[in-house]
Amino acid sequence: MQFDLVIKNGLVILDGGETKTDIAVQDGVIAGIGTGFEGKQEIDAEGLIVSPGMIDAHVHITEPGGGYRDSWEGYVTGTSAAAKGGVTSFLEMPLNQVPATTSGETLNIKYEAGQGELKADVFSYGGLVPYNLENGEVQEQADGGVIAYKAFMSTCGDRSIDGDFMNVDDYSLYEGMKQVAKTGKILSIHAENAAVTDRLGEIAYKNGETTLKAYVETRPVFTEVEPIKKAILFAKETGCRIHIVHVACVEGVEAITEAREAGVDVTCETCTHYLYFETDELDAIGPVVKCSPPIRDKAQQDGLWEKVFNGEIKFVTSDHSPCTPDLKDTDNAFDAWGGISGVQNNVDVLFDEAVQKRGMSLTQFAGIIAGNVADLFDIQNKGRIQVGKDADIVLINPDAAYTLQAEDLEYRNKISPYIGREIGAKVETTILRGQVTYAKDAGVAADFIGEFVKM
Repeated sequence: MQFDLVIKNGLVILDGGETKTDIAVQDGVIAGIGTGFEGKQEIDAEGLIVSPGMIDAHVHITEPGGGYRDSWEGYVTGTSAAAKGGVTSFLEMPLNQVPATTSGETLNIKYEAGQGELKADVFSYGGLVPYNLENGEVQEQADGGVIAYKAFMSTCGDRSIDGDFMNVDDYSLYEGMKQVAKTGKILSIHAENAAVTDRLGEIAYKNGETTLKAYVETRPVFTEVEPIKKAILFAKETGCRIHIVHVACVEGVEAITEAREAGVDVTCETCTHYLYFETDELDAIGPVVKCSPPIRDKAQQDGLWEKVFNGEIKFVTSDHSPCTPDLKDTDNAFDAWGGISGVQNNVDVLFDEAVQKRGMSLTQFAGIIAGNVADLFDIQNKGRIQVGKDADIVLINPDAAYTLQAEDLEYRNKISPYIGREIGAKVETTILRGQVTYAKDAGVAADFIGEFVKM
């Protein structure tokens, strides 16, 4: 038999360890792992790492923009960047598009906006906000195929924009958790104390503070830990499964681990930028690296790496949250948009930092970028190189250090804190369901083969 595609001679990451072998693909699915396969198309992966394609569990695409954010990241550019970065699937957050995804109707508006514009598979988040609790809109989103729900405990959204996302108050979180629990899906939570961080920010701004270091000081560690513990308490009360997104402090991870060991269904993630940057370098980089929770000091970074290695942090995401350059072009960090463009530089940066610099095993690497995401969100056909699963694969060259330039980026707005950084590995090829979406020599493929995956 001649298969549609055979990937030959690569070091393939399997659940039991890595091995030099070949992969046969038929009809978009892995049909065989071994040797002796013949393919209509063959890719020689000699010298390359053959990994499951990344499932980035935290990505923001701002389409539709609703006339407000039309120049932010769209599906074409966002999924092209994903393809070039080795991300074969991602979980899309229910904001910053306008309208935000908070009902069956707005979910369908989002699906329509991305139709025929995807170069990666997209799983959609539903939103939990104070204004969607009384009309069955939480359940509508489950019926429409969302993979999970998202809520903000920190202040978010623009109240001058009709239909923009909105953070929950305590009652909305409690009632929303009860409704989400009935769907059986996970509620992912941005956990920062809104009242304290907002007021500290106002005071710093009034006092003339302008630096990123001062911004970090207005969002101290306890403002993460307190809402994490509150969310855990509410989860115990309601039976809702929860996941804490982009945890930036060791103390937060420890609170989550303690609760999980006590029987609460709670997990967490961190982001590539928390494992790469540290507070002392932020002002030299500028507002392009501003995010929330903020990037903390070297001791916190080292502690987060320890929590990744010991499995307390389940996986690592980009929290790709781009904007237009003008929203970063300011001398006052407090005026800048908080969000980092990162979906294109997850796989290469993480491989370099985790595997090459810190000695992470290849199987654990595959887990933190793909397998553990698939397990948590019950994505049964992705996340591993196994016979019967989608042929979502990334080929990584471990011996191809390069310095990222703005022109390398596929983003609509070519800004990123990783520009100018030397990255010690490079994505060579990305394959989605057996079709090449990116190749080093040919670039990003023209075809839009991605799909909205409904759960």
